[in-house]
Amino acid sequence: MITALALGLLATPAVATDLKTTDASRFARIALQCITSEFPNKPDHVMADAAGVRAPRAMHPAFYGCYDWHSSVHGHWLLARLLKTFPDLPEAGEIRRALGESLSENNVAGEVEYLNQKETKSFERTYGWAWLLKLAAELHASSDDDFRGWSKNLKPLAEALAARLEAFLPKQTYAIRTGVHPNTAFGIAFALDYARELGKTKLEDLLVERSRFYYLNDRSVPASWEPSGEDFLSPALMEADLMRRVLKPVDFAGWYSQFLPELPINLRSPATVTDRSDPKLVHLDGLNLSRAWAMRAVATALAPGDPQRKVLLESAERHLTDALTNVASGHYEGEHWLATFAVYALTTPSP
Repeated sequence: MITALALGLLATPAVATDLKTTDASRFARIALQCITSEFPNKPDHVMADAAGVRAPRAMHPAFYGCYDWHSSVHGHWLLARLLKTFPDLPEAGEIRRALGESLSENNVAGEVEYLNQKETKSFERTYGWAWLLKLAAELHASSDDDFRGWSKNLKPLAEALAARLEAFLPKQTYAIRTGVHPNTAFGIAFALDYARELGKTKLEDLLVERSRFYYLNDRSVPASWEPSGEDFLSPALMEADLMRRVLKPVDFAGWYSQFLPELPINLRSPATVTDRSDPKLVHLDGLNLSRAWAMRAVATALAPGDPQRKVLLESAERHLTDALTNVASGHYEGEHWLATFAVYALTTPSP
């Protein structure tokens, strides 16, 4: 098990809001160990009969580690993002070997085969779908030969999940506004990034239409109710982060001023985590990181003179300063996924 002390994340608290090479190495080492750790494991798996009792690696030859499928997927995204951001990282060679092994043509074919079972209709919907599409977009947005190969191998799985999204969203009458995995705004946001990166205009049009259908008329969101006790996403901020992708800047500014006229005090201050060995309570560390990336992203969509911009950026800074010290706590319940949230938060564009 990775310990926080060994990684230096507690001995040297991280307070910078830009990703540094030393921290990139630490996060890479977390992910490299995680994606090959088959156990402990919490599968999202429906067993139709006794033959369905299988080990994680037998079901998911590409994404069997990191406690659950979606965490393995975004652990791979983390490694791809770090390799692109820091091509000379000391762990670069190991990252390339790990991605090459996981994202082989045969392994991805095994993932597609699993997905084709009739019992998997709601498998990882929509959080895992979103992260897989985010990984596909990350790989596609590179001219590196290895990335091109991995992108080609991953394509059948990405297209299968994109097709599921296209089939499902028109049937979903109501947005899911939870602060955990099924959050609709989060799922659409990352899928929209994928659609735009790969030029999937049909999918993009659907995602924009669904976003407007679910959220365009929202006003005065009850953000003072947040957070719930196991949130790792802010329902209010995830929605805003989606709509800044969907609306033109002038339209977004008008929408946001009515949606969240003032950032409430409970969103300005980091959530409190009382037990990082509890797999649900530690979600709140992730909430602090996802709040930070959403606040920074929303701020970029507002005009420089908008008074909300300063409030969002100051709050994002507080959340990052608090959360980055807790990415590696010595407890696998958080360590298997928090580094991804940290890297995404630190590499999200900010003013």
